[in-house]
Amino acid sequence: MSSPVCAQGHVVLMPKLDWTTAAHLAMEAVAACAGQGYSVTATVVDTTGHQQAVIKGDSVPLQSLSVSYRKAYTAYSYGLAFNMNTTSELIAAKVTGPANGALNTIPEVLFVPGGVTLRRASDQTVLEGIGVSGAPGGEKDEACAQAAVTKFRGDFR
Repeated sequence: MSSPVCAQGHVVLMPKLDWTTAAHLAMEAVAACAGQGYSVTATVVDTTGHQQAVIKGDSVPLQSLSVSYRKAYTAYSYGLAFNMNTTSELIAAKVTGPANGALNTIPEVLFVPGGVTLRRASDQTVLEGIGVSGAPGGEKDEACAQAAVTKFRGDFR
């Protein structure tokens, strides 16, 4: 789990990726899908849950921008809360909240494959999340996100 580090006094520091690594991740995910003929959007969210990097393929579906963000947000926030690594794992574990579906009503949350939790290489601290949308199926989106994570995992120090 990611936890704030108290610096001196009342300052809290949160570990996160730098913007260049976030941008490289998003670019690699889009490139991985493009290599398979899919135009997608990849979004990386930081510890605040906001977009840190967004790369859109040349002919992405209109909704892919918001869907990739929501997948990244879900992978980060629920990966952090439930110690899981992908939105597929969250779905398989039936992490959708109470029977009334209350977690599904949070606007940013989307329990669809295509999001991957980003963890520090050394101690598995949750750093951020990446989401991909636009391929014909969430499992393909998630494979592209995972390919980017695998390529750059060594940079997550």
